[in-house]
Amino acid sequence: MRILFIGDIVGRAGREVALEYIPRLRRAYQLDCVIVNGENAAGGFGITEALVEEILAAGADAITLGNHAFDQREALVFIERQPRLIRPVNFPPGTPGRGANLIELHNGARVLVVNIMGRVFMDALDDPFAAIERELTACPLGPGCDAAVIDLHAEASSEKQAFAHFVDGRASIVVGTHTHVPTADHQILAHGTAYQTDAGMTGDYDSVIGMDKDEPLRRFTRKIPSARFEPALNAATLCGLCVETDDRTGLALKVAPLRLGGRLSQTQPEFWPSCL
Repeated sequence: MRILFIGDIVGRAGREVALEYIPRLRRAYQLDCVIVNGENAAGGFGITEALVEEILAAGADAITLGNHAFDQREALVFIERQPRLIRPVNFPPGTPGRGANLIELHNGARVLVVNIMGRVFMDALDDPFAAIERELTACPLGPGCDAAVIDLHAEASSEKQAFAHFVDGRASIVVGTHTHVPTADHQILAHGTAYQTDAGMTGDYDSVIGMDKDEPLRRFTRKIPSARFEPALNAATLCGLCVETDDRTGLALKVAPLRLGGRLSQTQPEFWPSCL
């Protein structure tokens, strides 16, 4: 199975490049599954239902979230009617929406998509290790699903790495989000799980993690907020992770980063011929 995970969409610049590339990438790489983190899609903070529908219509199979899941208050309502919109599974019981879902693809394959938040330097949610143990026990790779993709929305690289080793061999992909900077450690772990500490954001990198530079600089230098954060609006880079899995085991066979457009160095997976 060919799977593309796209890192955090930030604001209008990120949305535009994502909406441009998703259908092109599906065709060019003959993708089976596209998963997008959309928690910063609406002005950098949360997501609206209109944007959910727009991203799904462009060709995404599922949208994951994170600590900004409910920044747009309407999400508390519409998330219940959007089964492909997935918030962190370790939010407290009673939180609207779902933290995991078994997505059936156009070819009949079943992909378990789990969104989970770390706790180091983040809001203290329920234990992510215990939460993922429950999800993988309920829907194990093989008998329960053809692939399992985990979006680990976390700050600390140590927590992300430990988590990935904890599920190695039981998930197809563990990919980090939240820090908005792509890491260079894409790899297949010892027992077959593809991993990258952070996929990076899909947004304008002439910025401070996707935000216009002026206000973050003022806050760092003066320690006094003077305006709200606004997403940077110049040319954006789409960042993501490409993984090919074994149809028999669901584990990873190939992994490579993807970066297209904007300021960052460009890279595409050599193992998938492209006609972009």
